[in-house]
Amino acid sequence: MTNLTYSEILIRYGELSTKGKNRMKFIARLANNIREVLVEWPMVSVKSDRDRTHIFLNGAAYGPLSEKLVKVFGVQNFSPAIKVEKTMPALEAAVAELVKKVYLEGMTFKISAKRSDHEFELDSTELNRELGHTVMETIPYAKVQMKRPDIDLRVEIRPDAAYLSYETIKGAGGLPVGTAGKGMLMLSGGIDSPVAGYLALKRGVEIEAVHFASPPYTGPGSLKKAKDLASKLTAFGGDIQFIEVPFTEIQEEIKEKVPMPYLMTVTRRFMMRVVDEIRARRHGQVIINGESLGQVASQTLGSMVAINAVTTTPIIRPVVTLDKLEIIELAEKIDTFNISIQPFEDCCTIFAPPQPKTNPKLENAEKFEQRLDIDNLVQRAVDGIMISQVSANAQVDTLEMDIQDLL
Repeated sequence: MTNLTYSEILIRYGELSTKGKNRMKFIARLANNIREVLVEWPMVSVKSDRDRTHIFLNGAAYGPLSEKLVKVFGVQNFSPAIKVEKTMPALEAAVAELVKKVYLEGMTFKISAKRSDHEFELDSTELNRELGHTVMETIPYAKVQMKRPDIDLRVEIRPDAAYLSYETIKGAGGLPVGTAGKGMLMLSGGIDSPVAGYLALKRGVEIEAVHFASPPYTGPGSLKKAKDLASKLTAFGGDIQFIEVPFTEIQEEIKEKVPMPYLMTVTRRFMMRVVDEIRARRHGQVIINGESLGQVASQTLGSMVAINAVTTTPIIRPVVTLDKLEIIELAEKIDTFNISIQPFEDCCTIFAPPQPKTNPKLENAEKFEQRLDIDNLVQRAVDGIMISQVSANAQVDTLEMDIQDLL
């Protein structure tokens, strides 16, 4: 009896084929991201070349590992493969056993052989013919079909062994996380910002999650909720740095000195200043948030103009044109929705005015801010940040860092 246990996974790249001279940099980053996502399987090894990446299982169970792999951006599709002794009797036995296992009446099949070891006794055409004959002997009613068969049994003859594969699992597509630079994700506890983070990750942006906390107005539950959301995003590219910003002093100052209709506008302007300073210190390139046009008062075009005026840093809004139901559908897909709807208030809601300005005047926001010590408030908030590393298993390792660590 041939051992049909999967021994490796073949990764195909898709969009990376367009990257020209930078292709190998993208492939190397993808390999590193795969290693990070599969860190709980220390026996697994990853090796990449120009055409594909090989994941050698070395005894690891394929099923749980594939559930992680299917979420990694940069993977177009993948196929688990069975290692077989490089002889025709062994190949014929393995093919016969495999088709008995997977072939159902009415299915079509073809053999796709590739011989990278040119010293093997048969060439690709001869392998296709002989192994096709093996299938017909094993399953007399099997039907051959060259275009889009139900089973495409791929046979690869390499220097070390032969490999069989028949499944092709669709991957997450996109670009490997980190190949497009780094951005700071303004991560609240809501539905929209984790989806925005997911979409930025898909285009290769490495994200650091910035969360504003205002104790005692926001509690430990709100903070844990945000970290749990960040943990969900690690499934798509590896660990995420989580940055907790102490925001109580700023919010209390704004509430005391700014007219109620402008509370939200000024609060968001301060958030933007703080996250932009963190971005500069941590060498990020963009700010990412979950604003969807017209969804709430602070997300009208007028509000966006007034809020954006405090920075020249590009602000990416991946969900800006999506309806709420479209955002919810994505949140359910990436498994953040049920966390986002947990009833913990975040700092955007605790002092929210009953009738905020939907079209605030920039000059009015700037006039009200003259009552505040902007630079020192921002500086104290940035100096007080706490940085943690969030991993896929939701274990958070706090990094005790003083301000010099950020410079």
